[in-house]
Amino acid sequence: MADAHAMVDTDDPRVVAAAWSRLAEPADPAAGHLVRALGADAALAWVLDAAAGPDVAERAIRRLHGARPGLPDELAPARLLRAVSRWAPRTRGLDPRRELRSLDLLGGTLLLPGDPRWPRALDDLGVLAPHCLWVRGEPDLGGASAGSVALVGARACTEYGRHVAAELAHGLASRGVTVVSGGAYGIDAAAHRAALAGRGTTVAYLAGGIDRLYPAGNADLLRGVLDAGGAVVGEVPPGSVPSRVRFLLRNRLIAATARATVVVEAAWRSGALSTAARAAELLRPVGAVPGPVTSMASSGCHRLLRDGAAVCVTDVDEVAELALPVGDGLPDGGSGDRARGGTASGAGTPDGLDGVGRRLFDALPLRRAADVASIARTAGLALDETRGALGLLELAGFAVQEAGSWRRASSGNR
Repeated sequence: MADAHAMVDTDDPRVVAAAWSRLAEPADPAAGHLVRALGADAALAWVLDAAAGPDVAERAIRRLHGARPGLPDELAPARLLRAVSRWAPRTRGLDPRRELRSLDLLGGTLLLPGDPRWPRALDDLGVLAPHCLWVRGEPDLGGASAGSVALVGARACTEYGRHVAAELAHGLASRGVTVVSGGAYGIDAAAHRAALAGRGTTVAYLAGGIDRLYPAGNADLLRGVLDAGGAVVGEVPPGSVPSRVRFLLRNRLIAATARATVVVEAAWRSGALSTAARAAELLRPVGAVPGPVTSMASSGCHRLLRDGAAVCVTDVDEVAELALPVGDGLPDGGSGDRARGGTASGAGTPDGLDGVGRRLFDALPLRRAADVASIARTAGLALDETRGALGLLELAGFAVQEAGSWRRASSGNR
């Protein structure tokens, strides 16, 4: 892997962090544990050596465990070997300096843990925290996070949900509270738009690269976020495409960085509920807005309230109280979801798939078939893992093989 070593300067922390954000999928526990155990630079150098082949990886793992007894279970030899097989395809052609040049062309900033502008609340994610953040706009995410509220909910929202999201976002922004959301259609867009109307700051966390203002229909809105002094943030490098798995993993960043999370409107299986769940796990306050009992669009909010997982909030004063209890004080002295089954392509991810199956389904091209190695690299999976899972997807009618290459099956073939 001399070519990979040549392209990666492991003495430059920015290059190392950028490389890790390309090699490992978000929230990869093996990557997080390895970086914690060895340090980001030494861990990257180790991976670049181990990725030369299975035999080399096995020897490298034996040496590592011999030199460092007591490594966590996530780095047990069999698990670490699987992790190396996931990362190895991405070491070929790895060039973090090229991606940093792309960031420079965007006028962006690469934030690393320890930077004063880093949102320290992300440290609560432990080994699942991002290796770095790619930022367009205002890079002081630490300051923005200190007084912020996440407003999340359904992409396919009702007029009621859109109205409530706008009322809450406008009220929070006018009090100097940063509004955090995911940049999607529906509740996210209403929250960002109203925060801008209230002359406030808003931050959008994306599931893909920050060079792709996704969804395209919200590109002007996201540019407005940047023009108003806000930020657009991602944890994967420029050029990375969003996927359903990345959307769900992105939600942990929204939950961690905000002082509180409010679900404005969400159906029973809304992805916004995952943001609420992560916020609760991180001991962040969670609020939910009630809706009509006859509205399926609010059934997820009612579920949170019924289960005691969220506090009922109905106006900006109650949200402010939830985020910053009495005595804490708001700034200036004040008192993403996706539609069910949504993906980057707009096609639904089938029910009943395990984690590998969902990731692989998201990686399958819709039209022109791709080879197994390319699909494995996109999905962040090992080759043998990919081959086996593709066969299962084919049997289930979700994948089609064409002359040794693969694409997603059309809905009519399922």
